[in-house]
Amino acid sequence: MKKRTYVDKALGDTEYLLEQWGFWRMCEMGVPRYVSPLYALMRDNVPSVGGARQHVITDDLALVVDRAVARLVKRNQQMGDFVWAYYGYKHPAMRVGREAGMSERKAREIIKAGVAWIDCALEEFREAA
Repeated sequence: MKKRTYVDKALGDTEYLLEQWGFWRMCEMGVPRYVSPLYALMRDNVPSVGGARQHVITDDLALVVDRAVARLVKRNQQMGDFVWAYYGYKHPAMRVGREAGMSERKAREIIKAGVAWIDCALEEFREAA
């Protein structure tokens, strides 16, 4: 399986941010629900070897990305679903395209367009920083 790389690519920083958002989403970080403090201590006090990939994104930034992806899904359903499947569920572009009945190349084009849309949506937060 090909490893996803984002260094020295156009929109690479936004793709990396979406990749980290996907890991954050899968790690159940920031999920608004009640968890007993004692249960959280027991759950988090287990040594793990290998295990799930750790994300390097804060909850606040992940929620901003999550909101941008949700806005994209509302604006363009197919594009948002493709970005969600590729970065949120970690599905390869071949699978995303196959499930939509199109080629991998076309699916990648739609995913890239979605990344560009999210990059524009996050621009106001970059300027504020």
